[in-house]
Amino acid sequence: MAIVKAMASLKIDYSSPGRLDDAQQLFALSAAAEEQGVFPDDLSKVTKRLWADSGIQSCFVRSREYQLNDSAAYYLNDLARIAKADYIPSQQDVLRTRVKTTGIVETHFTFKELHFKMFDVGGQRSERKKWIHCFEGVTAIIFCVALSAYDLVLAEDEEMVRENPPSSDLCVFICMNCITLRAP
Repeated sequence: MAIVKAMASLKIDYSSPGRLDDAQQLFALSAAAEEQGVFPDDLSKVTKRLWADSGIQSCFVRSREYQLNDSAAYYLNDLARIAKADYIPSQQDVLRTRVKTTGIVETHFTFKELHFKMFDVGGQRSERKKWIHCFEGVTAIIFCVALSAYDLVLAEDEEMVRENPPSSDLCVFICMNCITLRAP
């Protein structure tokens, strides 16, 4: 649905006039499917027709200009399998899922007798103020960014690219907070 919504803002037309009706039907069928918890055949057909449209494909190529899941093409290209009534997610399907992180998720694990705490923190600016307590007693920070997101726009500010090399503002924020915590 993100691609369909972006068509208007990016001023991209569908290659077939019938796809405009499909786009409207997509929203109606999606709402009903979400309520019922099923993936109806009509929704699958509409989605397949839209995904095959060259206008949609042009919009997909410009996905760095709007918010789109990295795995959208994977799922859309495999829609026939995913839309089956007896669908069981593969390991790849599960690995490619994404849930927006809000707040802080703490995971404990041990590797070669070393105990680690990993914090997955919400990446949005509004979430950053919640991170400060994660730095207490820290001896190392591994700062991870998605390589696939280097040229994508921020969800909260579509004028700004997410990963300014090397996410300079965020890196400085983290380092300065660590220095502040260690100050006498």
